[in-house]
Formats: sequence, structure tokens, C-alpha cells
Amino acid sequence: MALEENLTRRQVLRAAIGGAAGLVLAGGTRVFGAQADGVRLKADTTTAEVLRLADDLFVIRIPGEANVVAHTSSAGVLLVDGGSARAADAVMKAVAGLPGGGQVYTLFNTHWHPEQTGLNEQIGKAGKTIIAQENTRLWLAADVTWPWNGQTFKRLPKVAQPNKTFYDKGQLDSGIRYGYIPDCAHTDGDLYVHFPQQNVLAVGDVISGEGWPAVDWTTGGWVGGMVGGLQRVLSLTNEKTRIVPGRGPVLGLEDLKKQFDMYQTLYDRLTQLLNKGRGPSEAVEAKPAKEFEPQWGNSDEFVRRSFESLWAYLSPDA
Repeated sequence: MALEENLTRRQVLRAAIGGAAGLVLAGGTRVFGAQADGVRLKADTTTAEVLRLADDLFVIRIPGEANVVAHTSSAGVLLVDGGSARAADAVMKAVAGLPGGGQVYTLFNTHWHPEQTGLNEQIGKAGKTIIAQENTRLWLAADVTWPWNGQTFKRLPKVAQPNKTFYDKGQLDSGIRYGYIPDCAHTDGDLYVHFPQQNVLAVGDVISGEGWPAVDWTTGGWVGGMVGGLQRVLSLTNEKTRIVPGRGPVLGLEDLKKQFDMYQTLYDRLTQLLNKGRGPSEAVEAKPAKEFEPQWGNSDEFVRRSFESLWAYLSPDA
């Protein structure tokens, strides 16, 4: 099902982030000063936090949900990811409260997971554009079962599937650019959306701002791809770029360098365990991520899935 891509590894690490932003509460008028690395305000499950990156660019945050990026213009609102289906009402309420907002006219799916595609059916029924990398469309048109826990994700109805797909890169009339991240950092259909005027890059779950990411090797993701994906994202930035991850605060150069070093270290350690003939449970028992747990939490599930992803990529017959 997946496209065949060479897993290239760009070696350019360049700077990212800088400047200040403002935090606007959806449904309110108060504006709070906030640094670009994020200010978290308490919110209940029906209230969105809205981080203002520019006069026309925002990050919508709902507790327990993935980040949603919103760009406003005379054409309406463009969204990068739409949150889960249970958050759809809260997302749309936040969108309606944005300065200069309007109707959603385009929705990007950074990948196929339901945490990002919960608005697809609503946007599709409205006859609007849903953009995704072709592999993401293929996964959304199929039933997917995760073998590690038996969880099944049913295919989306036709109207909810992406209606505009691409293989490499593209650009909207507004100048907003998007492209494929072929390293398979999270899935084999990851994309980025670049807002050049605001110098902001939205990357979905290719990068996590908080907690260990899910390693979805069933649909192409693997731990080596996390290393490659970080390199690729950094190669697309400059010293002032702000990077919006799938979850957590907007990240900067030092954050991404630390993540790159961490995942490179873990990739090396897990590869060594694989080469010694160890299995997933033995990899977990070895505690290869122990020193990172104070910041990222218990790593057992991440280590197990990462090791299994090595099997899938490096030892497919194991």
C-alpha cells in the first residue's frame, strides 16, 4: 500500500524559533503575553487555548487533543489537522472565535490517525478541500488494526477521505507550501505545512512536544525515521522558524537538537540490542531510555514499539 521511497537522511541542522507570541482565549477577548515555547493555561474539556503566532496564524489547543493550526484570510480559515471527532465542536467553536476568521475552506491531514482527522467528515460534507499525502488517503480508505493491542480503525466514508492528494510537494495560491516527509517518522504518509510569511512550520506527529510519541510501524513509522524526520524538519528551517508539533508547545532549535540527540542515542542502543539477538521484552528490561524518563515519562511502551519497528525495517523475516 505504501509508496516506495528511499529513506534519505539530510545532515543539515539549522536554527529554529525566536520572538514572542500572544495567547488569546477562544470565546474571549483577553490577550496574554507568551513566549513562543509555550504558556499553558488551565482549561476544561470544552474550552480551547489559542496561541497566536501572528495576526493571521494560531494554534488551537484542547486538553487531551492534538494541536490544530489555523490560518485566517479573506478566503476563510485553513486548518492543519482537525483534532478527534469528539473535539470537533470545540475546534469549530474556537475557529469561529478567531480574529478575521470565517468558514473552513481547506483542511490538511498531516497523517491518517483519528486524533488528526476528526473533522474530515464535516469538512468533506461541506464540499471543502481536504489535502493529504497519497499514502494517508490510502490508509483512510482501509481498515487498520494495530497488532500490539488489537485496536481497529475503520475506514472513513468516501466523503471524509482526502479529496486532494500529492506525492512530493505543492503550493497553494496563497503561497502556503506543503510537502512529504518520506523518512517514515510517524507513518509513511507524514506531511509538513510551511507558512513562509509567518515563518512557521506545522509538522504533526513527526515531532512530539510532550510525552513519548507513538511508533506506528503498522503503517510505516519507525524509530530510525524519527531521527531522519527531525533532520529533515530542521533542514527546512532557519534561525527564526517556529515549529508546531503534533502535541505540546511550539518548539525551537535547542528543543529539536535535544530530541535529535535523544532519538539518535536510542536508535543506536536499540540497534545494538537487535544485533545481539534480543527481543522486545528484553529491550524493555534493558531500560535504554532510563535517563530520559524524568522529562518524557515511562518509556516501556515506546521502547517496545520502537524495537518492533526495527524488526519491521531491518529484520522483516524475524
